[in-house]
Amino acid sequence: MSQALNNDAPLLSRNMLAVIVAQFFSAFGDNALLFVTLAVLKNQFYPDWSQPILQMLFVATYILLAPFVGQMADSFAKGRVMMFANSLKLLGALVICFGFNPFLGYTLVGIGAASYSPAKYGILMEITSGERLVKANGLMEGSTIAAILLGSVAGGILADWNLVAALVVCAMTYAMAVVANIFIPRLTAARPGQSWHFGAMLRSFIAATKLLWRNGETRFSLLGTSLFWGAGVTLRFLLVLWVPVALGISDNKTPTTLNAMVAIGIVIGAAAAAKLVTLQTVRRCMPAGVLIGVMVVVFALQTSLLNAYLVLMLIGALGGFFVVPLNALLQERGKASVGSGNAIAVQNLGENTAMLLMLGLYTVAIKLGAPAVATGVGFGAIFAVAIAVLWWKARK
Repeated sequence: MSQALNNDAPLLSRNMLAVIVAQFFSAFGDNALLFVTLAVLKNQFYPDWSQPILQMLFVATYILLAPFVGQMADSFAKGRVMMFANSLKLLGALVICFGFNPFLGYTLVGIGAASYSPAKYGILMEITSGERLVKANGLMEGSTIAAILLGSVAGGILADWNLVAALVVCAMTYAMAVVANIFIPRLTAARPGQSWHFGAMLRSFIAATKLLWRNGETRFSLLGTSLFWGAGVTLRFLLVLWVPVALGISDNKTPTTLNAMVAIGIVIGAAAAAKLVTLQTVRRCMPAGVLIGVMVVVFALQTSLLNAYLVLMLIGALGGFFVVPLNALLQERGKASVGSGNAIAVQNLGENTAMLLMLGLYTVAIKLGAPAVATGVGFGAIFAVAIAVLWWKARK
């Protein structure tokens, strides 16, 4: 039986804990599977430029499904939507595990992830509210980043040890996420009874996108988070090629541990944002966004593993401080206008379009033989300038 919404529940309620645990297992599987699948591509002698293609297929599912997954999240109990999405991720992992095409399997995981995202963020508005929403987002980001940290490292270590065992662990992790979703109470659907006609859904999504884009605060959030995640996914793939060139290390573990340092930093930055930033002072996060680009340039020029660890941790801390308040702002303003699920779906469209474009540029650069260091410097500089322009326009 569905339960009524309870925005007066304490932050660490049973509902919140169930969501956080489910999110941890799901994100752990996502990050472990990425590095294990990259190792599968390397083991099967796919060319280097095929690696970002894998991620491009993943983010393309977000773009193609954006008009529909937000309505799905708002039309059904979000905990059940999350369980369905994690089941799709489990299926994708099993496809790769049983030796089928890794691009097909990873695309299925992408479909699950695209369906999962509006529900996992939208449910936060149903179990907390107001200023606690920033703290709830901090908990969600903390759980996600802990999963990125452990999942990335586990994926790299297991891939170096045994690829089949690594794939089995990824599948088991998704299975645990499905089980955890069972313990999320079936809350009342936010917007039941909407039309499921394709044309009506597409028109509704376009209307929601226009409404959020016209509002200065939600446009600010959409642009900021899109730039951040576009740069973030590019940095992740850049590390895979940068490590052997700059550090002379060719294993699978080192790029994953470097990604883990970013994850540790994001936990620190998210905690700082929860204490120092409110919905009224959200623009305090913008200097951190500009500094992210500057530090990516600094990172690309490093030749010491210790320095790389430290710079990446700082990049992560700046990233957590930058993106957490922007997520909370969009959820708060989006719930009142288009529904939290639709707002997150529009955000996913923006973020994944940015990812697709940046990964496309990165793939072209690698295919043309651009050095990894020069590519990193270029992307960092572009990001810093883009966030500076966004900040300047937001202050006008």
